[in-house]
Amino acid sequence: MQNDISKEYTLSSLIKFTLPTIIMLVFISTYTIVDGIFVSRFVGTTALSAMNIVFPLINILMGLGIMLGTGGSAIIGRRLGEGKEAEARSAFTLVTIFGIAAGLVISALCFLFIEPLSILLGSDAKLLPYCVDYGKVMMAFYTVSVVQTLFQTLFITAGKPHLGLWLNIAAGLSNIVFDYLFIVRMEMGIAGAAWGTVSGFLVGGIPPLFYFAKPRTVLYFVKPKWDGKIIAHTMLNGSSEMVTSGAMAVTTFLFNLAMMDMLGEDGVAAITIVLYAQFLFSSAYLGFSSGAAPIFSYNYGNRNIPQLKRLFKMCLGIILVSSVVCFAFSYLMAVPTIAIFTPLESSTYAITLYGYQIFVWNFLFAGINIFASSFFTALSNGKVSAMISFLRTFVFVAGSILILPRFLGIDGIWLAIPVAEGITVLIAVFFLAANRKYYHYL
Repeated sequence: MQNDISKEYTLSSLIKFTLPTIIMLVFISTYTIVDGIFVSRFVGTTALSAMNIVFPLINILMGLGIMLGTGGSAIIGRRLGEGKEAEARSAFTLVTIFGIAAGLVISALCFLFIEPLSILLGSDAKLLPYCVDYGKVMMAFYTVSVVQTLFQTLFITAGKPHLGLWLNIAAGLSNIVFDYLFIVRMEMGIAGAAWGTVSGFLVGGIPPLFYFAKPRTVLYFVKPKWDGKIIAHTMLNGSSEMVTSGAMAVTTFLFNLAMMDMLGEDGVAAITIVLYAQFLFSSAYLGFSSGAAPIFSYNYGNRNIPQLKRLFKMCLGIILVSSVVCFAFSYLMAVPTIAIFTPLESSTYAITLYGYQIFVWNFLFAGINIFASSFFTALSNGKVSAMISFLRTFVFVAGSILILPRFLGIDGIWLAIPVAEGITVLIAVFFLAANRKYYHYL
């Protein structure tokens, strides 16, 4: 059975192959963004702030799915490249079952302890009811989202990226429709936003389980067999993605605390809007990198060095050009982007516009950092991948949030991520240069 990741790629065919994953991850990111638009416009910025308080919990569960998907994809893709299809199917089944089980445990714990967790994450008495209403619904169903996130990558490894794309488009549209129905028409408030998102989870997360139940493609479910080494290797190899999500949870928490202290609820709402923009563009970078990763894994496993070199150069060129385009587009579209969330005359708008014009400089560097981390994951070098992610999303960002505002005030908060991305790009380039002879991609 022919798998698309085994063919020779040109620049146009590479873009065509990765485009479904880019669109898919962008649609996934719109779940939270659409919730934010509806909540901000029809419930209020206080509810929007509450959503950002709960967001670190969502980051953790999202990270679980991405970790197992990318880490497992590298193992499965390499097995396919080595011609070991039976082993690839076994690993595919095991990773899926483990993802469902882990998602159930973490979701249940978050559901049961949503109130103390919200307080721990910075909620005050005014925000707490919103946090609980939103968090309980989200946590009750987030295991389905873990499965959905897991299959974003596994659809690609199975050579069926378009199926994942259409499922996620349907899920995104479901989220928009039900957000309007629950929030605007039925006036369910912030709980309506959560139910709208859950509808997207169900549309995107349940069908893959039925699709892979039969041998329609090179990968499908087989009788499960426990292998702790595969799970350990999957988690280690995808640890950079989990580190990224975990670090985002911590840094979102730090941003919320800093903004609450300096500008109150309007400040938290403003940083929420700005982080939505980062989430959207980072999803595009991650979509491209995740889409290309199984191809790298396959060619590395197959020892196709000429193709590996060509792919690396093409990906690097795409990332560099798109980084400049994303920066320019973000800067020019600042006013209409922010106006989607909050009226032009509001204090939240003024705070957000000021910070956004500083914040967007991070897009010049973020693409190469995301690609470098995903690239080393694809080569089964989880240590380097995790190091890049950990420094980028936690050490440098957290350090900037804690240090810069002491000298620069509110500007220090807005500069935290641009500074972190700028420092990380030096680290990423160093690792890419240092490992080029070992993996022969240059």
